[in-house]
Amino acid sequence: MSTRATAARLLQQVIYAGDSLTEVLQQPLAQTVVATEQALLRDICFGTLRWHERLSAILKQLLGKPLKAADKDVECLLRVGLYQLLYQRTPDHAAVNETVKAVKKLRKAWADKLVNGVLRRFLRERDALLALADQQASARYACPDWLLQRIRHAWPDDWENILQASNTQAAMTLRVNRQQLDTEAYRQRLEQAGFPANRVPAVDSALNLHHAVGVEQLPGFAEGEASVQDAAAQLAAGLLDCQPEMRVLDACAAPGGKTCHVLEQTSGLQLLAIDSSEARLQRVHENLVRLRLHASVKAADAGELADWWDGKPFDRILLDAPCSATGVIRRHPDIKVLRRDADIAVLQQEQARLLRALWKTLQPGGKLLYVTCSILPDENIRQIEQFLHEQADAQHHPISATWGRELAYGRQILPGDAGMDGFYYALLTKQGEPQP
Repeated sequence: MSTRATAARLLQQVIYAGDSLTEVLQQPLAQTVVATEQALLRDICFGTLRWHERLSAILKQLLGKPLKAADKDVECLLRVGLYQLLYQRTPDHAAVNETVKAVKKLRKAWADKLVNGVLRRFLRERDALLALADQQASARYACPDWLLQRIRHAWPDDWENILQASNTQAAMTLRVNRQQLDTEAYRQRLEQAGFPANRVPAVDSALNLHHAVGVEQLPGFAEGEASVQDAAAQLAAGLLDCQPEMRVLDACAAPGGKTCHVLEQTSGLQLLAIDSSEARLQRVHENLVRLRLHASVKAADAGELADWWDGKPFDRILLDAPCSATGVIRRHPDIKVLRRDADIAVLQQEQARLLRALWKTLQPGGKLLYVTCSILPDENIRQIEQFLHEQADAQHHPISATWGRELAYGRQILPGDAGMDGFYYALLTKQGEPQP
């Protein structure tokens, strides 16, 4: 299977079967591509999904009628070809020829002429096709209409910057394990190894690599000196303000980045990490082992207290709530393809359910940190506003910081702010006297 044909098959699973790109890139099919072509495979898959709406608008003009369901792999191959012609540095003739060759790997010889004709027509009529496609805002900004409207409404002064940032390729960001070494010391180690990186001013533990590399190439990675985690996500551990011997809950913990960072920052914690997905918890175990950290790990629905809670209150709770992930589209462009407008209301209900349930497990005087990687107010400030209205013993604790934007409740980082992903943080304290 050629790289381009493999990419087409993987994209078909994402676009038409609803699978996540992260999942399909871990499948055996993706692993059949030789090591030297893996970077190309990832670039094609990520890029084609990043520009999905624009490519769709162009393809609609080029195809007289949509291809039937059984031939969506050919359609996805056309997307691959258009992506190369528009956004990659591959010479036009090579992009067309290699894409046509890939048709044979799909075992659909009849499509040779179709793919060749469509791509060559695009080259001939490129400017006119692009101009017509870009008359649609969804194509021009490569964002589905429903999400575009929500972002424009939520951030009338920032929406274009948000969309532009969401269509860029994010830097590979590292979290330095400062239990083991200083951030600047690790930056110098990276420099010596040929991997230059910059500090992230707002986040002491974060480094942005100039160029992404395989984690196996990072000095000290296997020994737990660093982890891959966006700078905005690294803010959670500091905001929790944990102290030794505290009981801490990380609800919705997988894949464990925040879990491990909390443990790196404060020793002697009694930390319970739970997640509803047993499969995803495997990543938590792997991270704990590599970083030489300890936590209790349990597969459970955080909202069903009877299934996991022993009745002893927690001093700190981290609720990294399920959300639309609209703040991390630059890292997960398939979100624009997989997410639907109706999903937001469902996610709101789940967030509220988890907040109400977990609040019961918090010690009076304790703190709960509510986190999403969303930029939509319905999942963020409005969620917290509603909870504070309902919960008499809940108090908003203002976050004093230089990063993000201060809101009436919590702080919002928008995609691209200081080079970070879009995240929302709100800190709540429980009124009352702590139990002895």
